[in-house]
Amino acid sequence: MADPLLFNPGTYDPTHFDPETRRLLRATVDWFEARGKRRIIEDYRTRAWLGDFLAFAAEEKLFATFLTPTSAAGADQDDKRWDTARIAALNEILGFYGLDYWYAWQVTILGLGPVWQSENPEARARAAELLDQGEVFAFGLSEKAHGADIYSTDMLLEPDGQGGFRATGSKYYIGNGNAAGLVSVFGRRTDVEGPDGYVFFAADSRHAQYELVKNVVDSSKYVSEFRLQDYPVAAADVLHTGRAAFDAALNTVNVGKFNLCTASIGICEHAMYEAVTHAQNRILYGRPVTAFPHVRRELADAYVRLVGMKLFSDRAVDYFRTAGPDDRRYLLFNPMTKMKVTTEGEKVIDLMWDVIAAKGFEKDNYFAQAAVEIRGLPKLEGTVHVNLALILKFMRNHLLDPVAYEPVPTRLDAADDTFLFAQGPARGLGSVRFHDWRPAYDTYGHLANVARFREQADALCEFVRTAAPDEQQSRDLDLLLAVGQLFALVVHGQLVLEQAALTGLDEDVLDELFAVLVRDFSAHAVELHGKDSATEQQQAWALGAVRRPVVDTARAERVWQRVEALSGAYEMKP
Repeated sequence: MADPLLFNPGTYDPTHFDPETRRLLRATVDWFEARGKRRIIEDYRTRAWLGDFLAFAAEEKLFATFLTPTSAAGADQDDKRWDTARIAALNEILGFYGLDYWYAWQVTILGLGPVWQSENPEARARAAELLDQGEVFAFGLSEKAHGADIYSTDMLLEPDGQGGFRATGSKYYIGNGNAAGLVSVFGRRTDVEGPDGYVFFAADSRHAQYELVKNVVDSSKYVSEFRLQDYPVAAADVLHTGRAAFDAALNTVNVGKFNLCTASIGICEHAMYEAVTHAQNRILYGRPVTAFPHVRRELADAYVRLVGMKLFSDRAVDYFRTAGPDDRRYLLFNPMTKMKVTTEGEKVIDLMWDVIAAKGFEKDNYFAQAAVEIRGLPKLEGTVHVNLALILKFMRNHLLDPVAYEPVPTRLDAADDTFLFAQGPARGLGSVRFHDWRPAYDTYGHLANVARFREQADALCEFVRTAAPDEQQSRDLDLLLAVGQLFALVVHGQLVLEQAALTGLDEDVLDELFAVLVRDFSAHAVELHGKDSATEQQQAWALGAVRRPVVDTARAERVWQRVEALSGAYEMKP
C-alpha cells in the first residue's frame, strides 16, 4: 500500500494541478520508468550527456511550458507560466531519478533569471523562442579566482563605440555551458568604476568567440569552464546595467536556490524505498535486519525527517507564491529550504546507509548515486555557512517582533508568480517582518514533543533578549553559526506545523518528528556551550535548554509500521 506522504511513481497522479501540468508530470515519470533502472544507472556510470532526456523535454515542450512567464508566452499559450508549485513537483521527480537530469533543468532556471527580470524585449523574445525549440540555458556568474564574488568579476566589457561592447574573460563552474542556447553572463565595463559598471548580457555558446574549455567535474552534469575572447555584445544582448545587474544576480539566486530542497527530497524518497526493502528482507542471525531496535530507530528517524523536509518545502512554496513588495517573508524561508532541507537530506541518507551498509555501494542500486549526489545540494547556490549567516539576519524580527498578516493559503492555483522577476533591490533584509510563529505551535500543543520543543523555542527567545552575542562575538562566525542552527530549527518546526494543520498530517508522525527535533536542538545547544567564545551566561543557557524527548513506545510502533510498509512498495523497472 503506497504511503500518501511519499512520491511513488506507481501511484502518482497529480490531480491537484491543471490538466496539462498533470499530463506533463506524469509523462516525465513514464519516460523515466520506460527507460528503466539499468539504463539510467549506466548513463550515470558512464557520464553520458543527457541528450535523450533533453530531446524528450523538447518534444513535450516541458521546459518551455514550465519556465516561460505568461508575459513572454504569447496570447495563445495558456499553459505557459512560472508556477513555483509545479516547478517544485518537477524538481522532486527529477531528483528521484537522478540529480544529473535535475541539474540541467536547474541551471536553465538560473540562466533564465536575468532574462525574465530584464526589460529588453528582444532578449526576452529570443529566450522564449529558444525554450520552444528545446534549448537549455546557463548562468555565467562564478569565476575560478573569485567564485561567486560578484564584486570582483574579471569578465571585462570594453565599449565598441556603437552602443555595444567587446567582452573578454572567463567563467568557471557554469552548468550547461557546453550546450546553452543562451548564457546570461555577468561582467563589468572597463570605462566605468564601481557598481555602475556592472553588466549582465546574453551570450551564445555556439559563437566562434565563445571557447568551451572543459567540464570541470567528472559527471554527466556539464559544469563548464568557458572563455570569451573579444566576444561581440550588441545593445540587444544587454540584459541589465549598473546596480540592476547586481540585483539581478542575487534575485536570480533567490529564485534558483529554492529548487534544491525538492531535488533533495526526491533523492531521499527513491533511496528510502531501496533501503527499507533491503533491510526488511535481509536475514541476519536468523532475524530480519529490521527486527533490531537500533535499525528501527534509524529508519524511523530517516522517515520522519523526510516527511518534515516535504512539509516544510511544500509550505515554503505558498510564501514564495504569495510574496510581494510588502511581504518578503520568503527571503527567510528560501535559505531555509536551501540550508536546512538539504542538510536534513544528508542525515536521511546517512541514517539509511548505516542500516544497509555495504549494499549502499553496489553499482546496480540507485542508492550508490544518491549517497554521492545528496552531498552536492547543501553546497550549491551558496554554502550552508553562507545561508545560515543570511538566516541570522532575520532572527530578532522573527522571534521577538511579529506583525499581522493575512493568512497564507495553500497555493496550488494555476497562476504566474510574477513577483519573482520583480523583486527589486537586493537589500533591506533587516526590515523584513514576519507573522507570529507561536500559533502554529499552539495548534499542536497537545502533542508531547511539540510542547517539549516549544519550551526550547521559548528559551531561544530568552537567549536573544538576554544573552545574545555582543559586538565582539558578532564577528565570531563560528559561534554565530551555532546560534543560527538553533533558530533554523524553530523556523523549520513552524512551517512543518503550519503544513501539518493544512493537510491533516497523522499526529503520530508529527510527534515522532518533533522528538527528533528536540534531540537536534539539544545537540546544537551543547555545541554552543562548547564554543571558545561562549560566555558563562551563554554556556549556562545552553545546558539549560537541553531537553529529553517524550518517549511513547506505542506511538513509535505505529510510526514504524508506516516505515515497514515501504518494503516492496516501489521498485524501479529494470
